[in-house]
Amino acid sequence: MSLQVLDEKVNPLLGRREVRLIIPHSGAGTPDRVTVRKMASDHYKTSMEQVYVRSIATRTGGSNAVCVVEVYDKPQVKGKSVPAFVKNRNLPKDQRVSKGKKRHQSPRRLSQLKNQLRLPHQPRNQVQHQRRLRNPPPLLQVQQRKSQRNRLLGRPLLVGLGCS
Repeated sequence: MSLQVLDEKVNPLLGRREVRLIIPHSGAGTPDRVTVRKMASDHYKTSMEQVYVRSIATRTGGSNAVCVVEVYDKPQVKGKSVPAFVKNRNLPKDQRVSKGKKRHQSPRRLSQLKNQLRLPHQPRNQVQHQRRLRNPPPLLQVQQRKSQRNRLLGRPLLVGLGCS
């Protein structure tokens, strides 16, 4: 396979070249990222660690792949500007870090985990709660408030039964 440079931009701020390539692949499927990465590193005479493939697109039924590739000047610069998912995509399939589905856990194990993570109840206004704990109102004031409320609501006054 050969490649043809369609467009090349130099980005001195990030220390890289942003390149669009056309790779013909008649009679075969779209080339994978590792192949495109190797071809671009050979073309620009750099190591494969300095080349990252951002995207590969082939039209349906077409035989040309349009690839967007970033070629870094120094290997140290790429670590700061290349996202982790792009680095992971450009690795061979056996070296990729997989975020596969987690195995199903038993309901008992889930309830144990929830109990470990459960936090004690915290009232919405922590300051008011602390004040109430430090200075509880006297019992007589509480009873007077209840009786005032009951009078306003028109309830009968029940004294001596423990309810008001």
